[in-house]
Amino acid sequence: MKIISINSGKRKTYDFSGKTIETAFIKEPVSGNVQINKLGIDSDEQADKKHHGGHDKAICLYSFEHYAYWENRLGKKLPPSSFGENITISGLLEDSLCIGDTFQIGGVILEISQPRQPCYKLSYIHGVEKLPLWVQETGFTGYYARVIKEGSINSNDEITLLKKDPLSISIAFANQIMHHDQKNSEALRKILEVPALSESWRISFEKMLSGISIDNSSRIKG
Repeated sequence: MKIISINSGKRKTYDFSGKTIETAFIKEPVSGNVQINKLGIDSDEQADKKHHGGHDKAICLYSFEHYAYWENRLGKKLPPSSFGENITISGLLEDSLCIGDTFQIGGVILEISQPRQPCYKLSYIHGVEKLPLWVQETGFTGYYARVIKEGSINSNDEITLLKKDPLSISIAFANQIMHHDQKNSEALRKILEVPALSESWRISFEKMLSGISIDNSSRIKG
């Protein structure tokens, strides 16, 4: 496990072929010590705070291992933070990383909270309309973490696993249920048992489970 780059960006307005978008998606690697607070990197911003940022989604991480796949599919070289992530990381993939896993990087402790939901802005940044769908289909989404302990990190810092969540709900499994198997009531219940699950994904899964109960009730009455 190692950090490839730590990335930060400011809100800016861009024109994509007549479509005006305000975003802090485009980030640049930063060097030296980087201060992390409960809401993320001190120097980083979010333009859409309804869907990005907050305590549950303070830090966005993306696996460097996926870059080769996307470079081949998109036909271009991709710099760090091409997916808007705060930390480009190696050695922590979606199929082995679980919601609730806790890591220490430098003086900071992070707890994994949910998969990253593919953002429509990916389409404009990379000029590929279906890119958010491709990200969702591949499961190469990246993931979010909340900050348990504030402090500073450096791209040279080691990453130490402090705790594996005992329920072992991987990011890949949560993605599969969210995007491809929303009627799986047993899986939904298992995911909802994870205390570290973010509030927004908890609400979504609870709605799915409630919908299944209503459907079942309607069939019985019918």
